[in-house]
Parts: sequence; C-alpha cells; structure tokens
Amino acid sequence: MKVIIVGGGKVGCYLTSLLQSGGHQVKLIEIRTHQLERLACDLPKEVLVLGSGTDPSVLEAAGIRSADVLAVVTGADETNLVAATIARLEYQVPRILARIKNPKNAWLFTPEMGVDVALNQAELMATLVAEEMSVGDMMTLLKLNQGQFSLVEEKVHPESLAVGKMVRALGLPTESVLVAIIRNGQLLIPHGDTELLPADEVLAIIHAADLEDLARILGPAR
Repeated sequence: MKVIIVGGGKVGCYLTSLLQSGGHQVKLIEIRTHQLERLACDLPKEVLVLGSGTDPSVLEAAGIRSADVLAVVTGADETNLVAATIARLEYQVPRILARIKNPKNAWLFTPEMGVDVALNQAELMATLVAEEMSVGDMMTLLKLNQGQFSLVEEKVHPESLAVGKMVRALGLPTESVLVAIIRNGQLLIPHGDTELLPADEVLAIIHAADLEDLARILGPAR
C-alpha cells in the first residue's frame, strides 16, 4: 500500500517507521529543514520529502496521484485540513486520515472536507477516561464498527450474582455475546449451559449502550 504522511514530528516519524516495517511504501513530507535532518538519522533518505503538505507540487513529488492513503498529522489544524481537502478534491485519494490538535476545530474535519477519519486526541482521551470511570474494572480491548461495539474483558466478581449461573440465565443485553472465558489459564468457548465461576475472565462483544448493564451482571451484587 502507498501511504503519504504529512508532518514529521514524533507522530509522523513513528507512523512512518511502523508502516515501513509492515512492508508499505511510505513518503513523509516535512516543511522544516532542521527537522528533516533529524529524521534522516532514523529513516531512509528516499522516504523524506521537503516541503509543505498543502503545496500540490510537493504532494505530487511524494506520489499523491498513486497514493492509497494520506495521513495528515502536523500540529496545525489548518494545515491538516487544507492538505486533506486538496488530496480529496484534486487527487481523489481513497482514504484520508487527519489529526485534530484543537478539539474546538473538530466540527470542520468532515468527509465533505476530505477527512474520512478524524483523530481527535482530546476526545479519545476523554472517552477513555469516561469509560473507565463508568464501567469499573471492565477493560476495553478493541473498538468495532466505528466505536458502536467493543470487545471487552472483565473478571467475574466473587460476590457477583452471575457466580454459579449458566450463560443462558444471565440475562445478557440483547446486543451482546460472550465470546470466550479464560479460567485458570485455559480458554473456554462459552455455551448456554456454561457455568460462570468466581475470577473467570469473560470476553464479550457488546454495544456501547449496554456496557454498564454487562458490568452490573458480572460485578459485585448491590
């Protein structure tokens, strides 16, 4: 896959290294000469492109016409948005990701402006904190379907009403399913007649709206 990254800060540098190690063809655009010199110590010189990600000639030099993905990760929202819009409207890049530095600007980063995926760091952190506060010991392992569903893990509390019950009797939320139970280091595939024991580690896929319901089922009785 051909990927162009705009912004040679820590995020851009790490992303470039990660994608290269995965076998992708990557170009990194950076406007600051001194930063490009630093990047040359960690990245192959042929990967680096000096210039602005909002300059069509620079984008073309990086191979924008054949790019599969553009990731705009500078620390300036205006640069990120302009680069994304140019890439979509002028070059029809199939997939565009853009970093949002200031949460107040998030409303601008829309598909109409060329942004398929907006990476709002402040919102991601706030959401993570809110989830951790609301669902106790439950751990979110993976977000699915644009965050509507989650793969979560939680231990069955010794004082939970779920202890000794079969899966079919738990009264699980409609949009949820138990996908695995880890018991004494062994992975079990749960069925309707599988009985839950204290300290079982339960893995479930569940809708975001039902996280608290699952936490109440597996957590201590109130």
